[in-house]
Amino acid sequence: MLKEERHRRILEVLQSEGRLVAAELPDLLGVSGHTIRRDLDELAEARSLQRVHGGALARSPVAATYQDRQTQAVAGKIATARAAATLLEPGQVVILDGGSTALHLVDAIPAGLTATFVTHSPPVAAALARHPGLEIVTVGGTLDPRAMVAVGATAIAGFRRVSADLCFLGIWALHPTGGISTAYHEEAELRRVLVGCADRVVGLASREKLGTVAAFTVAPATALTHLATEPDIPDAMLAPFSELGLHVLQS
Repeated sequence: MLKEERHRRILEVLQSEGRLVAAELPDLLGVSGHTIRRDLDELAEARSLQRVHGGALARSPVAATYQDRQTQAVAGKIATARAAATLLEPGQVVILDGGSTALHLVDAIPAGLTATFVTHSPPVAAALARHPGLEIVTVGGTLDPRAMVAVGATAIAGFRRVSADLCFLGIWALHPTGGISTAYHEEAELRRVLVGCADRVVGLASREKLGTVAAFTVAPATALTHLATEPDIPDAMLAPFSELGLHVLQS
């Protein structure tokens, strides 16, 4: 089997199984373990998968820049945001993370809602200000322009003083066994705090983020109480998250 064929087959197995076990691939593909390790390394270098101990997981396809993420998977993000917004009720204290899906969630806030929103994202805070019934609390820190959120010790300390009803968490990658992960180290540190700041934690994950991983782990998938996503996702893709106890929300 030619290398290109092996790479294609490896990615097909990864897509169908959700993970690769390196020890199982030599028999499947009829090559040595050394060849498999080299193939996995090459695919990882090409950003086609994420190497982990003993194999590989699917790498999140989320765009690298903030600007590009605004135009990526827009329909799925809008549907995800609308599903998440069904949890909003008057009088709540709500943490709203940064990101493009969070901005769509602002658009889905019911007219006339009275609630308190806490955010560390300047674009999200500006969008929330268009809703006259909301009290908006901004948490400061060092701005990360890649994500347009405040990060660092000041931001972490600010959120540790918050006890919210809901936290809407931006998701870069979500995997049943790989957990919640993201591409930016400082953002991962902050999100580790956010998942402990609310009674209910809702992951905002459109389809392309499910079953994938990124470089920096935030928390296990079970740190979420709810998963908001788009409709028409195969049951096989959502079942592992439901089995972990997450309540799946779809609009």
